[in-house]
Amino acid sequence: MVQIALVGISVILLAIIFKNYKSEYSVYISLAGCILIFYLGLSKLELIISTIKKIQAYINLNESYLGILIKIIGITYIAEFSADLCKDFGHTAVANQIELVGKLTILATGMPILLALLDTINKFLTS
Repeated sequence: MVQIALVGISVILLAIIFKNYKSEYSVYISLAGCILIFYLGLSKLELIISTIKKIQAYINLNESYLGILIKIIGITYIAEFSADLCKDFGHTAVANQIELVGKLTILATGMPILLALLDTINKFLTS
């Protein structure tokens, strides 16, 4: 985490320096920094996925649920990343719409899990 924080601080300082001389370079530096930080954070995502697979081995879970969870993580990251970039460049209305659509997409993606939960509850109540 310290490495990621240092990369982030370095990118921001470079972007601030270049913003005074060539403002378009500041955008490119910020975007490159975001991509680098995402690359460094991929190891955390691999850890999360391996942990979920271990949990799946202990508990009999449908594999499609694991896929849904990974999709939800991806949707969350993409929505937050793009909304934050829009906010950084002063387009708050667009950022809010991205966040709203991201939340709706997460809700729609998670519907099979909700339906399975309700089905399980219904089986317990009718038994």
